[in-house]
Amino acid sequence: MSARDPDCPLCREDGGTLLWRGTHLRVIEVDDADYPGFTRVVWNGHLPEMTSLSTHGRDMLMRAVYTIEQAQRDILGPDKVNLASLGNMVPHLHWHVIPRFRGDRHFPDAIWAPPRVAAGTESDDWHARQARIQQLLPRYRNRVGEAMNALLWQ
Repeated sequence: MSARDPDCPLCREDGGTLLWRGTHLRVIEVDDADYPGFTRVVWNGHLPEMTSLSTHGRDMLMRAVYTIEQAQRDILGPDKVNLASLGNMVPHLHWHVIPRFRGDRHFPDAIWAPPRVAAGTESDDWHARQARIQQLLPRYRNRVGEAMNALLWQ
């Protein structure tokens, strides 16, 4: 594992609610009321790019990303799942796995774009969907832990 950077927020702390941790990576849930189920897969060592990893490390990381995406599809039923690895603000290797639903505040744009719907003006359908997703989150969190353990990456 590579050294930690004391100035890096993903080296100093988990980066959200820890759902699973292994030797090489961790899975965290992001606290974002607009995007319940928003999850990050974070490499534990401080590396900036995918090519900083060995082939085995890249495969391991992407298998984790795909596992989280599948759990979101199976449990939360999003219209689309967005995958992103930006690192422009935090150059520590991590992937965003974001369940997206038609009618969310930014849809069809990226969640980092200006919102299309102002907070507080969401539709009744949006509120009903948010409530349904909140009910599904415990099941999703359990599935993430089980699926990651099944990959034998502890």
